[in-house]
Amino acid sequence: MEEKVKAFINKHRLLEKNKRVLIGVSGGPDSMALLHFFRRIQKEWNLTLLALSVDHQLRGDASRKDLEFVAKVCKEWNIPFAGTSVDVKSYIKVHRVSEEVAARHLRYRFFQEMMEKQNGDILALGHHADDQLETMLMKFSRSADSAGLSGIPVMRPFVSGKLIRPLLAVGRKEIEAYCKKQGIETRMDATNADDSYTRNFFRIHVLPLIKEKNANIHTTIQRLSETLEDDEHYLQEQAKKMVEEVVFLQENPRKATLEMDKFASRPKALQRRAFHLILNYLYEGNIPKKLSYIQMLQIFTLLESNEGNLTLDFPNQLKVSRSYNRLIFHFNEPASAETDRQTISIPGEYVLPDGNTLTAAWSATEPISAKDSYYCSKADVKLPLHIRTRKPGDRMRWKGLNGSKKIKDIFIDEKIPLEERNNWPMIVDDNDVILWLVGLKKGEPKGERGKEGPFIHLQLKREHS
Repeated sequence: MEEKVKAFINKHRLLEKNKRVLIGVSGGPDSMALLHFFRRIQKEWNLTLLALSVDHQLRGDASRKDLEFVAKVCKEWNIPFAGTSVDVKSYIKVHRVSEEVAARHLRYRFFQEMMEKQNGDILALGHHADDQLETMLMKFSRSADSAGLSGIPVMRPFVSGKLIRPLLAVGRKEIEAYCKKQGIETRMDATNADDSYTRNFFRIHVLPLIKEKNANIHTTIQRLSETLEDDEHYLQEQAKKMVEEVVFLQENPRKATLEMDKFASRPKALQRRAFHLILNYLYEGNIPKKLSYIQMLQIFTLLESNEGNLTLDFPNQLKVSRSYNRLIFHFNEPASAETDRQTISIPGEYVLPDGNTLTAAWSATEPISAKDSYYCSKADVKLPLHIRTRKPGDRMRWKGLNGSKKIKDIFIDEKIPLEERNNWPMIVDDNDVILWLVGLKKGEPKGERGKEGPFIHLQLKREHS
């Protein structure tokens, strides 16, 4: 195994002498083998080592003991150690992500902090060729985008240095044999046997079937991953040049404009990647997960259509508009600080922060209640009414509710995506009493609603209706 890993390191130029290497260690066979490997080559390469371990607090006493085990082994092997505990469950509640995503984010945040604090040159992780095979199969099963199929990268930039995965050269069985031969004690994570996790399902049920036909499939897949990674790197560089040549990017406000005939003349492989680069620019590196592959295909439909002016709606108020020979990516202009609070004149019509429209009118009789309308007696509110978005500490009350409820909690209960909450409009009176979380929750003015007019009638007109 050592010779394979050394050859892999040399092939990909993963390591240089006299470097400070931080090693992620969980206590499992792969990371313990990686730590042992670096211990063996430390003197030859004149490396400064530091082992890092994270207790995710998901398996109670067992995960704490894993961290203590790694600390103990590092002491025996004379390798400096730094460990931490992270609260994954609290992170999930706040950010509404999966357990796997939350754990990964907190783990990498610790790695980043330690790379900065220790002036680390390299972060080494123990992903191996079977991990690569699992990852590639998972991506094949859910992705229609070749750009996302290159698997786990052998090396990538990380903080001011780089992240490397030397064990991608070898499979799980080779690592386990290495640990046994070297007398390396390891810890086993009981959750690895739980096939309700997608990765575990592939490892337990799918990989054995594939390996019956080709025991070295992990080696083949690793070579495929490296080839795809090289190809993707080249295509991305060409797509960047294409964007520079045919797309005009504007900063304030963020906007992108392209000449359709020039764009359409380039290869489809570059068009797809150029569109992704444009979206990455507009969303400032945080493309919403709810942006679907179907929506990406709709851009091509717009590009190839012979119809006149057309518009597509994307998440977070992004619009893609076709105007003659131009394709324009732009956001609904957000209200400035001075106009965050719009005052409602009755009658009147207003564009809401989320791009929908609100009409306000007087009614002599009590209007019929509907989901997209709100009414109240003039006598029960202090005029004028205002449109605004949420602010810290906002609460509202409604009939039948004992007390009031935080707007934040209403959004959570209604499963409103994080990226939509800051632009969600609400109607307040001049005392800042929240009357209507528009289209979502209707509040009550203090006291009983007046039974006599005039009534204020607010009507929501949805952009997509």
